[in-house]
Amino acid sequence: MIKNIIFDLGGVLIDWNPEYVYLDVFKGNKKKMNWFFKTICTEEWNLNQDAGYPLEKATNDLIKLHPNYKSYIEMYYGRWEDMLGGEIKKSVWILKKLILKFKVYALTNWSAETFPVALNRFKFLESFNDIIVSGKEKLIKPDPKIFELAIIRFKIKPSETLFIDDNLNNIISANNMNFITHHFKNPEQLLIDLNRKGIKF
Repeated sequence: MIKNIIFDLGGVLIDWNPEYVYLDVFKGNKKKMNWFFKTICTEEWNLNQDAGYPLEKATNDLIKLHPNYKSYIEMYYGRWEDMLGGEIKKSVWILKKLILKFKVYALTNWSAETFPVALNRFKFLESFNDIIVSGKEKLIKPDPKIFELAIIRFKIKPSETLFIDDNLNNIISANNMNFITHHFKNPEQLLIDLNRKGIKF
């Protein structure tokens, strides 16, 4: 019996992609852009800020390692808001339907410094019962500790809670803690899986 639902935000409800900035910066050269993301402003580097590392310090640290890319590195957080592509409308529609029937929470890997921008832009975030932001807690998915925090703070049982995330590592971690899970690919598949799980609207 599902009583609670936890949503990831980025990639599930909110479209965020650094390509929105850097594809233009690299004049449409995807090969150069992908090299930059794999070598300099990597996913691991960004996750460190989602875990609470200060943005300015992270930027300066990276510039010291790659001084020739100073302006490119500064853009990552300097133009971070331009990487927000908007809400994923059908996902938000699903969220609003679920809020009528369940307690609904968010558990997101997000920098504490940039999250206020999202709160200001996306009014639907106000409708969650509660939100855990990794950067505020200095914990990050898929670390089991952030799921333990969610269990305590949200006052939920994993076996009664559906966790929705687009990152497979986070899904695996949640499965290991006995959450019901949905590996998000698109809103249409989410609707199908909700129906399979007995949630219809």
